[in-house]
Amino acid sequence: MPAIVLVGLQWGDEGKGKITDFYAGNADCVIRFQGGNNAGHTVIVNKKKYKFHLIPSGAVRGKKIVIANGVVVDPEVLLEEISMLKENNIEPDLVISERAHVIMPYHRILDGAEEKFLGNKKIGTTGRGIGPCYADKIARHGIRMGDIIDEEIFKEKLDRILPIKQAILTALKIKKIDAEEIFKKYSSYGKKLKKYVNDTTLIIHNLLEEGKILLFEGAQGCMLDIDFGTYPYVTSSHPISGGAPVGAGISPKKIDKIIGVLKAYTTRVGMGPMPTELKDKIGNHLVEKGNEYGTTTGRKRRCGWLDGVAASYACRLNGADEIALTKLDVLDGLKKVKICIAYECEGEEIKNFPSSLHILSKCKAVYEELDGWESTRGVKKYEDLPKEARQYISFIESYLKKPVTIISNGPSRRETIRR
Repeated sequence: MPAIVLVGLQWGDEGKGKITDFYAGNADCVIRFQGGNNAGHTVIVNKKKYKFHLIPSGAVRGKKIVIANGVVVDPEVLLEEISMLKENNIEPDLVISERAHVIMPYHRILDGAEEKFLGNKKIGTTGRGIGPCYADKIARHGIRMGDIIDEEIFKEKLDRILPIKQAILTALKIKKIDAEEIFKKYSSYGKKLKKYVNDTTLIIHNLLEEGKILLFEGAQGCMLDIDFGTYPYVTSSHPISGGAPVGAGISPKKIDKIIGVLKAYTTRVGMGPMPTELKDKIGNHLVEKGNEYGTTTGRKRRCGWLDGVAASYACRLNGADEIALTKLDVLDGLKKVKICIAYECEGEEIKNFPSSLHILSKCKAVYEELDGWESTRGVKKYEDLPKEARQYISFIESYLKKPVTIISNGPSRRETIRR
């Protein structure tokens, strides 16, 4: 009963969508276990680009797909993605957890208001309402998928919750909530999605008992984890491997393998320290050749050399068994490539990723420099990669003490090397 967890080892945008799609070829079911539509996955098949924000990447392969309890769902976005799949002649075999929380209109309003009040100290959220929705979940003011498919329960919950939200919005001098409009709109969403809503914990359990292969897909990356990331510049859930059992409702003992996805360089979106960030022509090379613009927001990503200190921390935290290395081809054509192997902070060498942003903001990267290579595109076998590219991969394996088993050297499904 193999259960495989696939997680990002950086600040998200590692190319998890493509890697999930790759592994989904041998899986029976793909499960999204956390996050909301603040994250995006892109899958390219036969030159057709599919962009997902909620639906697991395995949908393109026609697999059973599950949106589990740890996810927060914007019903409108989800319905758009279902329609997009149907327009491409893919009927999604989708199940949505009745326990998954719903992003409401006031969550998006509050998200934007909070960022505005923070000014130059803002977190850099996507404004999709994810943080306020998770906050309501913890405060026990949340509305779940199981609620919006039952009009009586939904009305009862709205009557209890909306006065609280209206009082907050009034204090912030924000327009009044139209309770009737929310009820009608979200009840209609509930009607359209009702056939997909079920007890996903039971479904997942039964699939495991039947010996099916399950792939658990996280959004964002380890360095954006609410507890272990660069707090407060983080997401509102647990994209680490430990979030999979809780976010999907299974025992941790069911997990057989953890695959960490690592981009061959480092990117991040939003605010917060980034020791290897490059603001020179090499940084621009990474942005343009890697098409480093957010799937969800379109924002230009901050780019830099591979941060081995952060990656080592992420491997340890997630218990990664192996690594899928992505976007190796973006480094093609560079005369030299670098990997950060330590930080220097006020004359002291640091090899463990610090929890304090005050310390991290003062850290400077200490690099190992290696020779670059001409091109990896079109290469089908590891042995045929340029010698320098193989040396780069070997250095990563040696530094992280993890095998690199998958190498992505282009955006399409076919541009993937398996060792």
